[in-house]
Amino acid sequence: LSKRMKHLSFDVSALDYEAVSRHRSCYLCVSGMNAAVRATVRVGLYTGAKVYFVHEGYQGLVDGGENIRPATWESVSMMLQLGGTVIGSARCQDFRVREGRMKAACNLVKLGITNLCVIGGDGSLTGANQFRTEWSGLLADLVRAGKITQEEAKKSSHLNIVGMVGSIDNDFCGTDMTIGTDSALHRIIEVVDAITTTAQSHQRTFILEVMGRHCGYLALVTALACGADWVFIPEMPPDDGWEEHLCRRLADQRARGSRLNVIIVAEGAMSRAGKPISSEDIKKLVTDRLGFDTRTTILGHVQRGGTPSAFDRILGSRMGVEAVMALLEATPDTPACVVSLSGNQAVRLPLMECVQVTKDVTAAMAEGKYDEAIKLRGNTIQMNSWTESPESSNINMAILNIGAPCAGMNAAVRAAVRMGLIQGHTMLAVHDGFDGLAHGQVEPINWTAVSGWTGKGGSMLGTKRTLPAEILEEISQNIAKFNIHALVIIGGFEAYVGGLQLVQAREKYEEMCIPMVVIPATVSNNVPGSDFSIGADTALNTITSTCDRIKQSAAGTKRRVFIVETMGGYCGYLATMAGLAAGADAAYIYEDKFNIKDLEVNVQHLLQKMKTTVKRGLILRNENCNANYTTDFIFNLYSEEGKGVFDCRKNVLGHMQQGGTPTPFDRNFGTKMGTKSVLWLTDKLKECYRHGRIFANTQDSACVLGMKKRSLTFQPLAELNGETDFEHRIPKTQWWLKIRPIMKILAKYNIKLDTSEHADMEHVIKKRTPLTK
Repeated sequence: LSKRMKHLSFDVSALDYEAVSRHRSCYLCVSGMNAAVRATVRVGLYTGAKVYFVHEGYQGLVDGGENIRPATWESVSMMLQLGGTVIGSARCQDFRVREGRMKAACNLVKLGITNLCVIGGDGSLTGANQFRTEWSGLLADLVRAGKITQEEAKKSSHLNIVGMVGSIDNDFCGTDMTIGTDSALHRIIEVVDAITTTAQSHQRTFILEVMGRHCGYLALVTALACGADWVFIPEMPPDDGWEEHLCRRLADQRARGSRLNVIIVAEGAMSRAGKPISSEDIKKLVTDRLGFDTRTTILGHVQRGGTPSAFDRILGSRMGVEAVMALLEATPDTPACVVSLSGNQAVRLPLMECVQVTKDVTAAMAEGKYDEAIKLRGNTIQMNSWTESPESSNINMAILNIGAPCAGMNAAVRAAVRMGLIQGHTMLAVHDGFDGLAHGQVEPINWTAVSGWTGKGGSMLGTKRTLPAEILEEISQNIAKFNIHALVIIGGFEAYVGGLQLVQAREKYEEMCIPMVVIPATVSNNVPGSDFSIGADTALNTITSTCDRIKQSAAGTKRRVFIVETMGGYCGYLATMAGLAAGADAAYIYEDKFNIKDLEVNVQHLLQKMKTTVKRGLILRNENCNANYTTDFIFNLYSEEGKGVFDCRKNVLGHMQQGGTPTPFDRNFGTKMGTKSVLWLTDKLKECYRHGRIFANTQDSACVLGMKKRSLTFQPLAELNGETDFEHRIPKTQWWLKIRPIMKILAKYNIKLDTSEHADMEHVIKKRTPLTK
């Protein structure tokens, strides 16, 4: 790979191109762009390429001169925690005309740049593709005008284009998440949580308007994350007579004892007649008809700013690496591509296919074909229509939390309870895990009881680490006593092991022959059968923000290295991903064995680093990475070897990683997991109903619900038995280990980058259902 890159030069730009089809000028600047810029620059330099910054977007490309400058390793330091883009982004009228694009081409040819990485929205990427399509003609015109020589034109005969999508609206078809969306959700949820407290105090109705002129993603996910009473989105205009329906719903909520109402409105919301629905219109409706004390809040551009979330930093870093690989492998016949996220995998898609599908959504909405627009956006956009069912199914479904508490557990419980009630089931809350089930701490739980749970950390049901093996007799008796037909088990590795023990007990206890599902919820992200666990994202953001503060504290003192210990048991997920998100120099984990020679290499690396303009170091250590190389040992080693060059500080983050308010990701992941688990159990109960009773003894009647690569899947607990390292409480295979080389490369270690599983070019059929929806 390095040989092929030696003579490759490219620039990385944060651009926005005003597409001819648009009627308004716009420019993008979203959190997470800097992570993509940093990764692109450093991986480009790692492969031996020359890398250039283009400042001020396409305008800088046209103006040239000091706007196009070489990028260095140090020039992208301390960028990860900054919002927006440090190289600037601007609208550009000049690039819309051929004369402007000729100037841009001339500037690139003179610098020998033949590869362009564009970070922006569909307008930016459309402009890049047009630039690439015209490239040969632009060079011919430049030669005729005497601006460049035939030799220069020959050396720059082809322009490669790779795009990364930066947009808070998540409105680009072909990728599950765009850079900046998760950070925008963080800003929105912070405001919603603050508003909720004052609304409860004063019994108010709050109407919150979020961005989304043509896409309701932010509004929908916000509504799910905060348990809103109503949401208005462009893709799904309310039916005629919605005013009465809305007022009736708000009144019903108050009658149930709710002290607040929350309504979320996307800025592009409209009626089926095409009339805009504004937050002020809704406020007037609620005030006039119900007399409720009502307030409106329009967030505006606060959604674009702020510190990037850990998710956006990791997404930007992964996309930046994949963009360089795409440029590396591009040929004159390769179409311009966009690097996208599908589930948990990086993919490459033809740029113009994605742009076309994105335009098809807008066209469908303009023509009133909302069902088609919803299909293109993703089916779960219909999840805003939850209502309690008045009919009973005679099914009793129990929910319990197992293991250590984590943020997002309550969101999963709430979703499971409400989806069960929608199905007509009786939902039972089990307090204090398997202990509570054994001691009869079981009671019905209703719709109102789980109101407001999505934003609460910890476990409202209570949770313990007790496993069922020693109390199976008592558990079986209470399953019979409370006539429990199905179990939703939400928790970490103990939940997984407990589920296995219940399945194994079926041979002895007939009461255990009921369908059950385990939902992974743990900060350690160590449950087999799922790439992600509820709670891990919140913990990851806590670690990342703490590391930001720690690094900032060294800005004045200089030459300081911080040793930070993270949680995770034997699983190095938190240390690795936080290391990537926070820009760590090393992350020590159990899965990636290290010895004293590796520690020596790391110390020498930091000694060399202190000779540059970057005089700060960050080392992460997973709590159980090595029994002998403890946090104190590593701290003492670095302190001794760094004498006279740098000094050290250590931080053990501890249980602060388990607490806090759930992130938007965990709230919505929990909501989706809780909902899907109850729907699956409902179908499984129908299959297992025989001769007037429930009897489930097949392997596929007890599963782990998890995200695997591109989709949520149910995997039998018994099948996962062989994929588990029970001694160390981790899966034998973990996807994120393949990301570790990226962290090391971005920290300037000379290691080999494994490209054996690079992303191949795919094609767009429709937009896939995002993980966070």
